[in-house]
Amino acid sequence: MGYNNPVIMASTVFYRKWRPQALAEVVGQPHITGTLLNALKSGNTSHAYLFCGPRGTGKTSTGRILSKAVNCLTNKGKGDPCNKCHMCTAITEGRSLDVIEIDAASNTGVDDIRELKERINYVPAEADYKVYIIDEVHMLSNSASNALLKTLEEPPPRVIFILATTELHKVLSTVMSRCQRFDFHRVSQVDIVGKLKLICTEEGIKIEDGALKLIARSATGSLRDAENMLEQLNTYYSSDINLKQVQETLGITGDSRSKELASYIVNGDIKNGLKTAISVNQDGLDLKQFNRELTEHFRQLLLVKSGSEASAELSKDELNTVKALVKDISLEQIIRLIKIFSQLYFNSASNPSLMLETAIVEASLSPTFDTKTTAPTTTEETPSLKKKEAAKNTAKPPAVTETAPTPTEVTAPTVIKEKAAFNAGPPTATKETKPKAPEQSPKPKVNKLTAEAGKELLSLQNNWTDIIEQSPPRLKRTAAVAILRSAGVKPISYEDNTVTLSFKYSLHRDKVEEADNKRIVIELLSGFLGTPCQVNCIFQPNNNHLVQEAQKMGAQIINVEE
Repeated sequence: MGYNNPVIMASTVFYRKWRPQALAEVVGQPHITGTLLNALKSGNTSHAYLFCGPRGTGKTSTGRILSKAVNCLTNKGKGDPCNKCHMCTAITEGRSLDVIEIDAASNTGVDDIRELKERINYVPAEADYKVYIIDEVHMLSNSASNALLKTLEEPPPRVIFILATTELHKVLSTVMSRCQRFDFHRVSQVDIVGKLKLICTEEGIKIEDGALKLIARSATGSLRDAENMLEQLNTYYSSDINLKQVQETLGITGDSRSKELASYIVNGDIKNGLKTAISVNQDGLDLKQFNRELTEHFRQLLLVKSGSEASAELSKDELNTVKALVKDISLEQIIRLIKIFSQLYFNSASNPSLMLETAIVEASLSPTFDTKTTAPTTTEETPSLKKKEAAKNTAKPPAVTETAPTPTEVTAPTVIKEKAAFNAGPPTATKETKPKAPEQSPKPKVNKLTAEAGKELLSLQNNWTDIIEQSPPRLKRTAAVAILRSAGVKPISYEDNTVTLSFKYSLHRDKVEEADNKRIVIELLSGFLGTPCQVNCIFQPNNNHLVQEAQKMGAQIINVEE
């Protein structure tokens, strides 16, 4: 096979040592390699290619193989490179003057591209084609990308451009329109495991199949990452590797309690769910990683429930267990669980154990969804709630059930209750006049929105310092974030996808209201919340402790008069 090139074998780095040397050896991209092989055989190669996709999926390797294929002395550019002729060997060893690799991250300026354009006009030194492989092309500045446009559209004879990027959305559309675009996909776990088995066989490494699958899953579609993990394990544990060693090295708990906890949550068993979380924390496991595995179990539930059980990659026994678990729940319920646990925010300032325990209680309190009752449940256990519902349904006619229980059963803050009672009008009118029932129907919706907004607001307030300090460098250096870091700025409300920020000084408020600064604040908060939001800035020189306590209970500030 083309892997065993003597020069490449001298390197101890697995991803270089086992880099594919022919299109037929590229893993997991048949839609690309098949197209390129047909183009080579028919002589219809393009002058410019754009390879885009996640890291470690073979973009640069494919570019090098293509550069060898068009210059191969044996196959005359009509198929895969032979990897034996003078040109193939020179390109593989990086000695060819006609294949130039450029790192766009280090050559971002327009002057670099102008120098490139001048060199392009020289004919190839010994190869049939000069090939320019520009990696991370999205890092070029706009002026540099525009300087490259004319050359990409009409390059000199015998010149081929191969552009590679992991962030296609940052590449100018005018650049894309001048290239043949190939989208590299994440490599499947099956293909990664197959490649790792080949490496292990050739390297004399003994490793369990379960360990290989775990490496493949942890690599998230990047073959290079998987090969690096395997090399790290081989270095530490030598040639005999088991599943437990892989779990320890990768920081994966592999704890069966994550599956048990998923079952407790689905069944609404708060008591055993909290016991499991506490035992996991006492054993010193990484709760952030444990939560990832828990979320992965919910993903498996989602796949099985939706009929995509083959994608869940479960054994027969595991599949039967999951099928039994999802029998009595809906897709909406599973999606709700995934949202709750995937949005947990673990950081050094928070209490990871408390965050996980709170999420378990929240997810377990309402294991079933009632489309007729949108009011939040109380903190009683699930069996008691079911008995209470049954007694209520038999004691009261259906017409009364839809209207009467709402104001008495909703456990909302006092401020919200008083507002709802005021909007409902006199008690006698509510009881005696049934046509007014539609006017009361929005009440549960208001309370539900308030509860959800209160949860997001609490998360913003608890993590406010970390949101600012852990902001991306390009945002952290701005004046807007510097103002947010100052004393007297804090989130006090979140409703209708709008975050209300309170400013102790009007000067700070006015500064953040400027278009550029406000855009930065919106980007920062939207990134934390995981959804686009708007920002409302208010001047609040005095902080009323009564207002703060009401907000902690879930109340929302509707209006503030200056």
